[in-house]
Amino acid sequence: MASPGGGVIIAPPTLAKLAKTLHDPHYLVFSDTLYRQTYKLLYNPEEKLFARDASYLVDANGVGKKEANGKKVFWSRGNGWVMAGLVNLLKEMPAKYEGRSFYISLFKQMADRLLGLQQADGLWRTSLLDPESFPGGEGSGSGFNCYALAWGVNQGILDKGSYLPAVKKAWIGLNTLVNDEGRVGWVQPIGADPRKNFNADSWESYGAGAFLLAGSEIIKLKK
Repeated sequence: MASPGGGVIIAPPTLAKLAKTLHDPHYLVFSDTLYRQTYKLLYNPEEKLFARDASYLVDANGVGKKEANGKKVFWSRGNGWVMAGLVNLLKEMPAKYEGRSFYISLFKQMADRLLGLQQADGLWRTSLLDPESFPGGEGSGSGFNCYALAWGVNQGILDKGSYLPAVKKAWIGLNTLVNDEGRVGWVQPIGADPRKNFNADSWESYGAGAFLLAGSEIIKLKK
């Protein structure tokens, strides 16, 4: 099973868009089926987070990959991708689609969990449950989370009183990652291991994209 990030952010919104454009609901039903299969395998209902792939699952006996503090491994970037993917999917999904409530519920669950995992500087760390092992705020996951939470506030899905302070804090934190050349740093590189080193000069296109997505919703907050 591949990372939830790329698959869950790109494929479902695209299929939902096809359903709308071609007036063929079968694409949306197909997307729904695949999404729920991934959800069933990789979503942890206790932690309200997605594992990167099946190799990161911990079995009933506690055997599996864990962080230095003994917690399970949940990526900031991967879960940020899921959150951004939910936003893009809900934008395309018909308001009366019978399965929409599942995605709204998932979005709220994850938003609540991420709210509690935000760090003092407004950012999220590479490992959501072991922030001490990764002292630098992770640019791409933080950008996607900021985008999703801001969208949720703008749409009235998330409580403004609870989430707006966190959104503003995240946006301030994200701006501290932008260097003098306008690049968004502290972006975790491509790879299957979240322990891969990165720093203030680490730049990736998806980090810049996440920053711009966040900004696109932050602007709306001012209106």
